[in-house]
Amino acid sequence: PPPPPPPGGQYVPPPPGGQYTPPPPPQAAPPQPQPQQQGGAISLTKNAPSVSLTKHGATSGHMRVNLNWTAREGVAKGRLGKRRRGVDLDLDLCCLWELQDGRKGIIHALGDMGALDRPPFIKLDKDDRTGAIEAGENLHINLDHMAQFRRILVFAEIYDGAEDFRGLDAIATLFPVGAPPIDMRMNDCVDASRDAVLALIENVNGELVVHREGRFVLPPPGRPRWGKMTVDQAYAWNLEWVASRGKD
Repeated sequence: PPPPPPPGGQYVPPPPGGQYTPPPPPQAAPPQPQPQQQGGAISLTKNAPSVSLTKHGATSGHMRVNLNWTAREGVAKGRLGKRRRGVDLDLDLCCLWELQDGRKGIIHALGDMGALDRPPFIKLDKDDRTGAIEAGENLHINLDHMAQFRRILVFAEIYDGAEDFRGLDAIATLFPVGAPPIDMRMNDCVDASRDAVLALIENVNGELVVHREGRFVLPPPGRPRWGKMTVDQAYAWNLEWVASRGKD
């Protein structure tokens, strides 16, 4: 008769003369999807959310970050009265920034517009209050100082013309010098968010990497114009917040 089985958990040697069969090697992790380049532009999506500026040769010059938007017609007619195609919709381009030496802050239309020749080496050029201007709103980032950046968070905030991002289409496009444009779209808001986080640009061991965030952020309860503070808290920027003046 065959020998009794060993107690549970006990090592069982192979039978004499048996050949050892090694276990199959572990399967390699599937490669991460790469962003698709269409019409000369690199599109960041949920499935392919990151791209290296450094690997594409974007290591100097002024990189423009453009924001444009529209309101879908049905939403514009129902929720925005008689407005069409984003007219009278005021969507602001903003960014939180942090340098390697610990300095940090925010650039937005209601406060500091930034500078290119001194810290933070980022500047907002103007406030487009309709979205009808073809150029939209633009941030300029001076990549000649790339080594001084730790992280830059680019986001959009509704100032006027809509209660939230439902039914709004926003597109942010990065135009680095000497490299293809990089675009990302956001049009899938399902709640009362008034802020949309578009992209996080991080210095990773000396390499500047763009991550599509695609994240909608709700304002604090009862404080619809304090969405920037919630974005700050979501990304642990830890700035001090006070009430700001409105637009003229």
